[in-house]
Amino acid sequence: MRVVATDRHIAHAPSGFIARGNRVANPETPERAAIFRRAVEAGGHAPVEAGEHGLAPVAAIHAADYLDFLENGWAEWEQLPDHAPEILPNVHPGRNMSIHPTHIVGKAGHYQADTACPIGPGTWEGARASADVAVTAADLVAADGGPAYALCRPPGHHAYADQAGGFCFLNNSAIAAQRLRDSGAKRVTVLDVDVHHGNGTQGIFYRRADVQTVSIHGDPHAYYPFFTGYADEIGAGPGRGANLNLPLPRGTGDAGYLETLDDALAAVEAFRPDVLVVALGLDPSEKDPLAFLAVTTDGFRRIGERIGRTSYPTLIVQEGGYICDILGDNLAAVLAGFETGRG
Repeated sequence: MRVVATDRHIAHAPSGFIARGNRVANPETPERAAIFRRAVEAGGHAPVEAGEHGLAPVAAIHAADYLDFLENGWAEWEQLPDHAPEILPNVHPGRNMSIHPTHIVGKAGHYQADTACPIGPGTWEGARASADVAVTAADLVAADGGPAYALCRPPGHHAYADQAGGFCFLNNSAIAAQRLRDSGAKRVTVLDVDVHHGNGTQGIFYRRADVQTVSIHGDPHAYYPFFTGYADEIGAGPGRGANLNLPLPRGTGDAGYLETLDDALAAVEAFRPDVLVVALGLDPSEKDPLAFLAVTTDGFRRIGERIGRTSYPTLIVQEGGYICDILGDNLAAVLAGFETGRG
């Protein structure tokens, strides 16, 4: 298993976000990546430094005006006489609002879906670094078909083509999938095993037939992102039938999760992709601070093993999973299980 990483992500170090009306510490910190790196190194993997790939792979997925906001919004925010240390929106466009804003406060509401994606002076640099990790790893998989793990941080699967959300700014899994398409793969599947629905990835590919999106996640009736992730969302237009959501009830453990994973892999097999991108969340863990599901460390090993048994060239892209005493163990279990399954 090749591992790609970089320390350039540390430029993005958010301090807080608003949860249930309370401003609390942000769990998406640079220490997450440090835990992941220690886990892969302890498993005998020597991370390869991500290359710098410029804006082209990012612009292949994200809208130009949104990228301009991410790159230059902080400079506008700094000009406010009473600005906070991070860009946090205090107004969002509701269903009766349709004007594209020009003021930075309005732009924040337009481009940030929620308060869990604060933007600081280093966010653009950190998000770009995370995308570079995904692209570098995708290029390794495209070159020889061997598996790779992209140690991406910040995560990406809640980012739409033109909107940040849920700790995510650039959609690393989608960027990697498009990179693999551009490298010759005719069909790509993104299998999202994060505890939260991969709403941004779904939105990006919803009308496309060449990229299948499959997401296993906590039931959005009672869990973020609330507005997407339901079983009746199956794609639209040319993409109708290429999107599958498999929501799970609160407290689902190993047995229920693995049964659902078998359903997901059956759908992947029916699609017959040339490459599989796994959007890996470790937050289905029973001990995750954002816990909704109850997967054990051994459950993560079995998840990795079942995915490893597939025959597809595979790229694993790190998504969620937040600091707890078994976070590194869970990553190590997934990777070891994958290698066992791949044989």
